[in-house]
Amino acid sequence: MNIISEWKEIPLFDNENEEAEYWNKHQLDAHLMNSSIHRPDSRESTTITLRFDPRMLARIKRIARSRFLNYQSMM
Repeated sequence: MNIISEWKEIPLFDNENEEAEYWNKHQLDAHLMNSSIHRPDSRESTTITLRFDPRMLARIKRIARSRFLNYQSMM
């Protein structure tokens, strides 16, 4: 099995069958695979405190549920 150590070694494929055949014969280097994983930066998110009237919070939660979101994410 051939090990791919750089992204530029991977060719463009015309179809999925060609790509599947390629990956049956090739494998990504562990370092390359680990470098592609997104690790969230702790600076991407900041914790804050908000105070809401209980009725307002219930309304926000209801709207968030209807949109299939966590109410914290929606705010």
